[in-house]
Amino acid sequence: MNNGTFLRLNAVVPRVPDCNFAEAFDFEIRYGQCWTFYGPNGSGKTLLSEVICGKYGCAHGSVEYPFLNALETTQKGALYARQFIRTVSFQSTYTLANFRESYYQQRFQSQDAELSPTVEELFLRDADAAAVGQVVGLMQLQPLLQQRLVSLSSGQLRRLLIAGALLKRPKMLVFDNPFVGLDVASRDSLNALFERLMAEGIPLLILVPTLRDIPSCTTHILHLEACHPVYCGPISGFRHTEPVLPDKQVQFPTGTPSPEMGKYENVLDMRHLDIRYGDRFIQRDLSWTVRKGEKWALLGPNGSGKSTLLSYVFADNPQAYALPIWLFDRKRGSGESIWDIKKRIGYTSSEMHLYYLENIPCLSVIQSGFFDSVGLFRKCSDEQTRLAQAWLDVVGLRSLEQRSFLKISSGEQRMLLFVRSLVKNPELLILDEPFHGMDTSNKQLCQQLINRFAEQRQRSMIFVTHYREEIPHTVNHTFELSAL
Repeated sequence: MNNGTFLRLNAVVPRVPDCNFAEAFDFEIRYGQCWTFYGPNGSGKTLLSEVICGKYGCAHGSVEYPFLNALETTQKGALYARQFIRTVSFQSTYTLANFRESYYQQRFQSQDAELSPTVEELFLRDADAAAVGQVVGLMQLQPLLQQRLVSLSSGQLRRLLIAGALLKRPKMLVFDNPFVGLDVASRDSLNALFERLMAEGIPLLILVPTLRDIPSCTTHILHLEACHPVYCGPISGFRHTEPVLPDKQVQFPTGTPSPEMGKYENVLDMRHLDIRYGDRFIQRDLSWTVRKGEKWALLGPNGSGKSTLLSYVFADNPQAYALPIWLFDRKRGSGESIWDIKKRIGYTSSEMHLYYLENIPCLSVIQSGFFDSVGLFRKCSDEQTRLAQAWLDVVGLRSLEQRSFLKISSGEQRMLLFVRSLVKNPELLILDEPFHGMDTSNKQLCQQLINRFAEQRQRSMIFVTHYREEIPHTVNHTFELSAL
């Protein structure tokens, strides 16, 4: 196994538009090491990794790639290196058979879903059977091989992304928030995979926003704050405690609407319901009632059907019309439109993040919550604009008001989508893993806002997480799914 230098940053000051990298980075990554870039949302972790991968250049200094042919120049080396350094990120899901386009067109339409490739078909497009078999065994994907891509959970898709990257035979792997969407068993499995890759001499670079997410295999840490290196060196010398945000009784902005509550007893009532894709059952005989004013945690491992169940509630799944489901005391399919349902619900999820990557100003993302649209296609009133700006102030992101949603960090994007779900103060708030990619301070702030929402006695909430410690203290009921 090679123990030499894989790549080296020589007094590098990144040249990245709209980012304040001013101090030089000077370190090397060696074969078999695992570097973790740690820092809060917007601190520059992903951008610096993209400099290493050759996407951005250097205003000063250079990145050297000793693993490349010695005849390559540094400039050509950066371009050539991109073929050997593979990044796995949440947004990489787009690369899986046009997931962004296929998700809402096919995921819940059983006939169209048959056009979606199986996992095995997807892998065999670009690799031979022997290579696929090796990676499938390493990633323990055998049970998924015959499943359709659009039927997979977010956690299963994450495992698929990593397998796809390994099939490219990379010299180095970069993982951006690798534990997003994974349950406890899957996180343990991924940590074990990291150890195996390191044993093979493959250097790893892992980007995380919280101390909790630093993998146990980490050998070196780069701690970033506002594009500035705070610590760079072996993990044995790293000392840091994350701040605890005081409960400052954060409040909703003045003028937040308080829509009149409908006359109903149950927000949701489903009776003896099956969740299935084709002939494959995810759940059988589910019954669940959420009464007006109740706050629920919905729990369960990857693939147990949580997101599909919520798609019935949020009106995105046409299968709900034929199922025994009542929303706001009205049977689905009894004449209401999906917009009649959506206007009463605030919603955010990892899957929403996948299809809501729109090149619009950050302010418009929040404003779209008034209309339940992906993008903003209607003119807001002056009051709605003022309220959206006030929400940016509440979460400390007013400086991003006119920045493109595509030009901010994934953690900042999740903050905006979280606020979007609250902006109309809905009758029912559905938060499906809302803290994905957020740093500790932002999670604490969002938890305070969730508690403020939940203090409204007649408003209802469904909160989904793989981390029980994230469940807000205002949650008073739990519904847990198990995998069949």
